[in-house]
Amino acid sequence: MRLSIWPGVDQPWPDLLALARFADRSGWDTLYLEDHFVPHPPDDEEAPLLEVTAGLSALAAATSRIRLGTLVLSITYRHPAVIANWAATLDQVSAGRLVLGLGAGWQELEHEQYGLRLGPAGERVDRFVEAVQIVRGLLTQRRTSLDGRHFTVRDAVCEPKPVQSPLPILVGAKGDRMLGVVARYADRWNLWAAPDRFAERSTALDARCEQAGRDPASIARSTQALLCLTDDPARATAFLAEGGPRPRLAGSAESLAAQIAAYAGLGADEFIVVDEGLGRGAEREDTLSALREAFLVTQQAR
Repeated sequence: MRLSIWPGVDQPWPDLLALARFADRSGWDTLYLEDHFVPHPPDDEEAPLLEVTAGLSALAAATSRIRLGTLVLSITYRHPAVIANWAATLDQVSAGRLVLGLGAGWQELEHEQYGLRLGPAGERVDRFVEAVQIVRGLLTQRRTSLDGRHFTVRDAVCEPKPVQSPLPILVGAKGDRMLGVVARYADRWNLWAAPDRFAERSTALDARCEQAGRDPASIARSTQALLCLTDDPARATAFLAEGGPRPRLAGSAESLAAQIAAYAGLGADEFIVVDEGLGRGAEREDTLSALREAFLVTQQAR
């Protein structure tokens, strides 16, 4: 099981750069950035957010080993041909370290502010199917054509191609239709989920793969949760009691490592540590180091 990290783009650039360099030299598998322009309500909508394609491009030049990923690029913000060309170039710049995460879009506020169409769920899936076909085609074929309802490319070229062949495409998905898209077009799948929900959706993905004539094992699977590393039971209980839409894990480094490793038994190949609430600077690095060390001990014991 791989252990990766997902820092927020709401932090100052020097802090994000320092964390990326720390993760690069200390053995983390992948660093992911999200694709948002406006914080999620009820957070302050005027809070600054770094833009993901610029941020990852800069991090590619500042690191040498760690893989870099988008979690995930919304195809409502950029034409899929633009996404493909950016991805191919970044894979060249990073010497083959990009994981291209794609999603159908969901955050209403930023679409409203920027005059971008989001549309109902069914339309989003239809649009995403066209987009992922264009992206994959441009990254793997000499020329690509698609005359869709939402996007059109005609005998289109994308050169140079990525270093990786194929460049891994990750799709964030939870609904049945989107899982079908994962089964047909993705190399990796990601889902925010508590263990029971992850297991249920992973089984559903297996069924979609079988329907598509694809080996379910050919799709790598990842998940993430908000974490609280503490030896104080009262603090752990309070953190878990806060609830919210995102899954939460709390406890000592050893306890967290065991909870993370339990996802592997449910089919997860990768756990992504969200850095929210882990502090900044040396405090964050100490927390992440303790967690990774405990995780490695757990993996060696498996």
